[in-house]
Amino acid sequence: MARLKKVLGPLAGIGIVLFFWSLSYWLVNLLFPTLKDVTSEYVKDLLIGFLGFVLMMSTMYLIGKIFSSRRDDVFHVIVDAIKQISKGNFKVKLNLGKLNKGHPFAALASSINDMAEELGEMEKMRQTFISNVSHEIQSPLTSIRGFARALQNNELSPSQRTHYIDIIITESIRLSKLSDNLMKLTSLESEHHPFVATDYRLDKQLQQVILVNEPQWLGKKITVEPILEEITIYADADLLNQVWTNLLHNSIKFTDEHGSITISLKQTGENTVVQFTDTGSGISEEDQLHIFERFYKGDKSRNRNAGGSGLGLSIVKKIVELHHGTIQVESKLGEGTTITVSIPLKYGK
Repeated sequence: MARLKKVLGPLAGIGIVLFFWSLSYWLVNLLFPTLKDVTSEYVKDLLIGFLGFVLMMSTMYLIGKIFSSRRDDVFHVIVDAIKQISKGNFKVKLNLGKLNKGHPFAALASSINDMAEELGEMEKMRQTFISNVSHEIQSPLTSIRGFARALQNNELSPSQRTHYIDIIITESIRLSKLSDNLMKLTSLESEHHPFVATDYRLDKQLQQVILVNEPQWLGKKITVEPILEEITIYADADLLNQVWTNLLHNSIKFTDEHGSITISLKQTGENTVVQFTDTGSGISEEDQLHIFERFYKGDKSRNRNAGGSGLGLSIVKKIVELHHGTIQVESKLGEGTTITVSIPLKYGK
């Protein structure tokens, strides 16, 4: 193909020159039929060559102007679209008409359309995030303000006063946890979050998490059964400790009294698999699609009366992904839930 282009290029050039020379020859003989009687063949040939050159250059100039005008129009359309995007209008949709898909401008327009669409999605996510944060902050602040005003009533009984103070403390703790979780999630999503991996016994870490949270599951008379293989993993112990603690808290929160929670650990190939299985209220199929999203709460399906910001499982998923692992949920309403975390045994080593 390359050799063919090298041959056709010069031939096309020669063909163009011959075409305009022939056209010039015809025009000179047509317009000046008596020229051969008053001048020499040399002057005639010179006139034909000059006229042919003028015709060829004029034609090329006109063709260039036509294509240049079209190119400038397309260029201005693209520049205007970029200006619109820079001003926050992400609904821009470039349509350059009949341009070939392989044309550079067509590829550029397609890229700009994709960019605008992705920026639009990011803007929606940003607005949703701000709306959710505002809602989560506003709720406890409203409670604190309302009960703080109620405490100004001198006629309150000591028990009422204590009750209002307890509510204020609870809502303050809720605000503090929300702030901590937001900072933690922001840090995890940045490229600068510290990741300190070491070799350690994962089964011992899970046993420790169960013991630390013993008052919570004993308080609800829940049976916790660990089925743990002895496994050494190379990972960030502090980050994974947050994962197991959060998953156990969720299981305790949504399991009724006298229920049970099973925590299993086993090795499958090059991965370690941890499962938290509870006999709680379960999660609907619709909620299972969204439980790892920020601020998502499936309260109606899981009868969640306890407070929460909806950030816990988002943090869990991010930490698991930092370890190049996966997390899955299986659940049925009224039958319980199983969360499965799979992580490489020696990620990054």
